[in-house]
This record gives sequence, C-alpha cells and structure tokens, in this order.
Amino acid sequence: MLTALQAPTDLLDEPEKAFVDNVRQYGWTRTKILADEIGPGFSFTTGFWANVQQPELLIFSLKDEISHDVFWDLFRDGQKGEAIPVGVKTSAVFGNLPAYAFPVARRFYQEYLGWSGWFYGGSEEFPCLQIVWPDRSGIFPWEPEFDQEMIGDQTDLTEHGWLASLAD
Repeated sequence: MLTALQAPTDLLDEPEKAFVDNVRQYGWTRTKILADEIGPGFSFTTGFWANVQQPELLIFSLKDEISHDVFWDLFRDGQKGEAIPVGVKTSAVFGNLPAYAFPVARRFYQEYLGWSGWFYGGSEEFPCLQIVWPDRSGIFPWEPEFDQEMIGDQTDLTEHGWLASLAD
C-alpha cells in the first residue's frame, strides 16, 4: 500500500510535510481532536500499520499525555510483534486498568480518521482499533452499572455495537 511517505516532498504543503516527518522520525504520529457539541474529544494514530503492521488506534476522552503514553507503549509492543487482543478484556493497554480493543467500522473512517485516510492515499484498507476503557469501578459502557456521568465520554465506532463485538 502506498502511503504519504512515498509522496514527493514538493507536492506536500507545510502541515502535510510536518505530519509525514513525524511518521518518518518516530514511526507514528498522534492526531488530537477536541471535544465539541457533537461529541467527545479523541486521539488516533497514523503510522502503526505502515511501520509495525499493527492496526491504527483510536481512543476517546483521555488526557493528552495519557493517550500519547499509551500509544507509545503499544507502538513499542508492535515493534516486538505483540498485538492487542481484540474483543477481549486485556491489561495489555493500561497495565493497571482493563480495556477492550474493537475494530472501527469502515463507515466511520472518513469522519474520525481523516489524517490517517490521507496518509494511506485515501484508502480505507488499513485496520483501526478503538480502545475502550471502563469507569472508575472497572465497569464498561455496555454494562448496566456503568457510571452514567461518563456515558457520553466514548462513542461506539464498531459495526454492530460493543456488546456484539465481544469475543465468545
């Protein structure tokens, strides 16, 4: 798959050059989208698929430094060939807190993964996982006891819903 890494530099504008330079230098980059009246803020990666053959990642409503550190740890895991388990509770994301990773449905790529789509040549042929975290009590958004004050902090980007995406 061709990426923006192969694009002639003179065809890129300054933000595009900076974006590609980050991926070249670090292997990946993070895009942060601020919360607005439509939905919660989120961060996503670009470069995981191109450089360590691991899915790109997206996570909602975490502080910048936390999402950045989580992504760095997972990128390093990817460099060692370690993949995040999909559809099962795992401590591989946070260590001290369980999480789930679910495939992001392609219908959400354009709206949520703009820079990644651009980087991969307008293709939606790269995988992306949404990392879902629990409330302070370790309860996940699809569970009835989930803290209702946090209910709008994560948007379900799976094809058929988080509950349907759980591995058997």
